[in-house]
Amino acid sequence: MSRDRMMIIGVAGMVFALLLIEPAFASTTGGGNLPWESPLQQIQQSITGPVAGFIALAAVAVAGGMLIFGGELNDFARRLMYVVLVAGILLGATQIVALFGASGASIGNVAPIADRAGDFGHG
Repeated sequence: MSRDRMMIIGVAGMVFALLLIEPAFASTTGGGNLPWESPLQQIQQSITGPVAGFIALAAVAVAGGMLIFGGELNDFARRLMYVVLVAGILLGATQIVALFGASGASIGNVAPIADRAGDFGHG
């Protein structure tokens, strides 16, 4: 076989392969049942629940009070209060963000391409 004929067969084979490819859409079934999903969901519920909010509020109040009214704290105690303050703020971050009306990320349902085919002229 000549080199040109091999090239034509190769290009035709690639075009044929590209025509047979199916698009790989993301799954909408909620993901696979991976072994670490359940413990991570339990941790998320524990961190974002109402008990965590009260713990965060108490930690911020105690740490802030110690830093403001604690008088002369040694370096270790001051750093420990900063750690407690930051941990309280991190635990209460979801409640703090919720105060401003924001929520977590959400992914909306996207219509299939076939349903949106006629929408390009209406914009």
